[in-house]
This record gives sequence, structure tokens and C-alpha cells, in this order.
Amino acid sequence: MYTSLAGAVTALYGPRHGGANEAVLRMLEQIGTVDKIPQFVKDVKERKKVLMGFGHRVYKNYDPRAKIVKQIAEEVFSIVGREPLVDIAMELEKIALTDDYFIQRKLYPNVDFYSGVIYKALGIPTEMFTILFALPRLAGWLAHWYEFLDDPHNKIVRPRQVYKGHSRRNYEEVPQRQKRVDQDLDYKVDSTDVRRESALEFTKR
Repeated sequence: MYTSLAGAVTALYGPRHGGANEAVLRMLEQIGTVDKIPQFVKDVKERKKVLMGFGHRVYKNYDPRAKIVKQIAEEVFSIVGREPLVDIAMELEKIALTDDYFIQRKLYPNVDFYSGVIYKALGIPTEMFTILFALPRLAGWLAHWYEFLDDPHNKIVRPRQVYKGHSRRNYEEVPQRQKRVDQDLDYKVDSTDVRRESALEFTKR
């Protein structure tokens, strides 16, 4: 179990997901001071720099979680002292929320934008941010694991995808090929997949 959890944390690491708040912090540290923000924004528009902590695949306006985290940040700073990087973050947010370039692209601060600054203010090493990202998810992962242990249908974990496309097709030259997205082939459920299929049917009700 410990090896699996360590592997899961490692898989989360990186600037696109589990380490997004770490990437934000490094970006703010790279900017350095508030007076350098205009040049940084200019570099972002010219694709010389990458803006981290903005945009979300689901939230196409201001991430509601970011508002909550921003409030929590102020509460944390009132206890442990104000983190200097937050001034850079707030000014960068202010510019992004009023600049047509970011508005048209629906780039608004997400939940990662301020969380990294909070962690830094608490004295948590940057390399530990992904661990903190994973901790609240451990409950769900372990719940799945316990559920698996009690399931009589499962003997070994075999992650799978059900291929429902063509079983065989003759080669066609590229100009003659057509899109075939309306075909849905039937498949026989394996005895070891009974529980998974039952869960899928349940969710369709």
C-alpha cells in the first residue's frame, strides 16, 4: 500500500496538476518584484513566459475556490505574518482581470494561484506541495482499496478499457477514408467484470 501511494504521489507531480501551486510559487519568485510584472505580462503575451495559476478546464470564469483560498490566505497572514510574494500575486491578478488579452481567453486565477503562497507562509518546503495536494485524496484512494478487498469478484486488479470499435477493417487510402463514429459494437462481459458493469448500469438510472 505504501509503495502504491508513493507511486500515486509521484504521478501527480508536475506543473500541470499536483505541482501547479509549486509552479505558481516559482513563477512569483522569478518575477521578484511588483515593478517587474508589466514586463512579465508582456513576455506572456509574446509567448516567452508561461502564466501559471490561471485558467481551468471547467471554470471558464473566476474559480469560486480561488475566492475562498484568497480569504484563507489573509487569515493565515494575520497569524504568521504577510508573505511578500502575495503582493506580486495580487498585482498580477489585478492586471489579468482587467486586461483584454486574458479576459478574451478566459484566464482567471484558479485555486492553485494562492495556495502555494499560503504553504510558503506556513514554512512548508516547496518540494512538499505535491504531498499536501495528495493528502486529502488518500481517503478516497484507501476507500477504493478497502472496497476492493471485500469484493468477491476481484482476485487481482486488472485496469481495463472496453474497446467498442471495429474488430477488423480493410486498409483504405487516406482520401477515401470516412469518419465512422456512429457504430457501437456489443461486447460480452467477463465474469471478473460483473461488479464494474453493475456500477455502470447503476449510474445510468
